Amino acid sequence: MPPTASASASAIVAETASGYHHLKIRGYSSLKAIPSGQGLISGPFTVGGHRWRILYYPNGNQAESAGHVSVYLYLDENVDKEVMARFQFGFKAEKRGLFFLKKAKPAAVTSAGAQSFASQGSWGYPKFVQWNALEKSKHLKGDSFTIRCDLAVLKRVRIEGTAQEAAPKFVDVPPSDLKQHLSGLFLAGSGADVVFEAGGETFPVHRCVLAARSPVFSAELFGSMKEGSANDLVRIDGMEAQVFKALLCFVYTDSLPEMGKEEEDAMCQHLLVTADTYNMERMKLVCEDKLCKHINVGTVVNILALAELHGCPGLKTACIHFLSSPANLRAVMASDGFEHLSTTCPSVAKELIAMSSAP
Repeated sequence: MPPTASASASAIVAETASGYHHLKIRGYSSLKAIPSGQGLISGPFTVGGHRWRILYYPNGNQAESAGHVSVYLYLDENVDKEVMARFQFGFKAEKRGLFFLKKAKPAAVTSAGAQSFASQGSWGYPKFVQWNALEKSKHLKGDSFTIRCDLAVLKRVRIEGTAQEAAPKFVDVPPSDLKQHLSGLFLAGSGADVVFEAGGETFPVHRCVLAARSPVFSAELFGSMKEGSANDLVRIDGMEAQVFKALLCFVYTDSLPEMGKEEEDAMCQHLLVTADTYNMERMKLVCEDKLCKHINVGTVVNILALAELHGCPGLKTACIHFLSSPANLRAVMASDGFEHLSTTCPSVAKELIAMSSAP
């Protein structure tokens, strides 16, 4: 009698988190005046523990896709490990659910499988729909239509069917408290080896910490002052003490200090300029994100000028999105701030004029 064959089984299981987001486009015909390559950005939404946005290009994301609507899924955060996700874009039908136009895919990639998103990465469809096709379709009603993005994020892959049991847990490791320790080091000033002066106040700090966080500080503190002592004094001209203190808070803790709503707008404008000056990209992005929440008729001109002068494409897109409303655009162009914008950023002023004259 032949020996009995043993049987076993296992499974590879992909755990995913799914969701969808609706992006309503109002004033479709007016938005067509925006030049190719310039996009608008949706509000944030969370799927799979990650923050996402949709990038909407009314006239294509590049010259080759002019005359088309381009749509991209954008990972709006920094990640240590790339995020795997599957997604597709389509139109939201009014009564019959969803009609998918195309599965989203990046240029030069034909696979419809999962895509890998790096920090601030995006994948999408440069020719999602041609203007003529959209305008003849049932999806465009009252100069508006709605895009739906369905998204499935791969959280982890596990193996089922193994006989091993989970090892017992004897020790609970608490969260990292490095931020609290560095904050205490800054507040106490223990071991400080250089002093900065800004706005009439002095700040004893640790040159190694500043140099590690900013290449500009590194060049200043370990270049011309390489052999300096604890008595070295570095003067910062043209910066208020509270702005420099907020900068140091971010240097030591990777976060901005708590601010009231009334002061956050002005403070973040100053800090964005400061972050650009000291080449601190994450701090710059944090300021951009906060300023997006303060865009209104009274602030948009200043914020738009800052975005243009300091290379902030996401913040500029948010301003253009706000100004896509004809009422907002008219109010801004009638203000004194628009004259100032015409002087400091003439190319941006021309874009707004073009938007106002679009049918």
